[in-house]
Amino acid sequence: MPLQSIEPRRLYRQIADQLRALISQGEFGAGAGARLPAERDLARQLGVSRPSVREALIALEVEGWVEVRTGSGVYVQDRAQRTAEPVAATEWGPLELIRARRVVEGETAALAATLGRRKDVDAMTRAIALMQDLADRNVMPLDGDRAFHLAIVDACDNAVLAETVQGFWDSRNGPIFTRLGGYFETVQSWRRAIAEHHAIRDAIAAQDAVGARAAMHEHMDKSHMRFSASWRRAKRAA
Repeated sequence: MPLQSIEPRRLYRQIADQLRALISQGEFGAGAGARLPAERDLARQLGVSRPSVREALIALEVEGWVEVRTGSGVYVQDRAQRTAEPVAATEWGPLELIRARRVVEGETAALAATLGRRKDVDAMTRAIALMQDLADRNVMPLDGDRAFHLAIVDACDNAVLAETVQGFWDSRNGPIFTRLGGYFETVQSWRRAIAEHHAIRDAIAAQDAVGARAAMHEHMDKSHMRFSASWRRAKRAA
């Protein structure tokens, strides 16, 4: 059964469904331990981007269909020996989410630079300090990151934007984003993100809307790059 091209509509779910069917039919080899084609080859055959394929593979790993072995490849998993974690059909793909956040949060940063007050900048500064403290203790600074992005949108004084950004950020708690983060998020990568947060805060404090938007775009672009890095650069998930 040849791979079929995919329509650009919630891509990672469509890709995962097609790969799941092919695995069930033994298209990649017989049984557990069969190796799937490389991410770039799957993307080419499906006519989609590599990030979309990555999201699909992570979804399949969460569901117990495959195992990602960093530095080696993606292999069919023996489902009888692993408890699968269900992935809601409505869950957003992490990389697609980051691109959406770039659009929305670029504008909230610009608005914060225009509308924000001293107390808002102080809240951002406290959030960065919390991130730094957690990173210094080798703890992933998720609480500080959430506080930082919510402080920015709070400065916009718009409940719809605030709920939207909170929904974006809280989606990080989903199983796909959590699993992907387990491969690519480290204290070192978070230290780079903290420096990006400083640049955003500084632009907002200077009431530089153009600079704040650009700094947020750069942060989201680099976040996307970190999650899209070669599997050889990934750490082994716990």
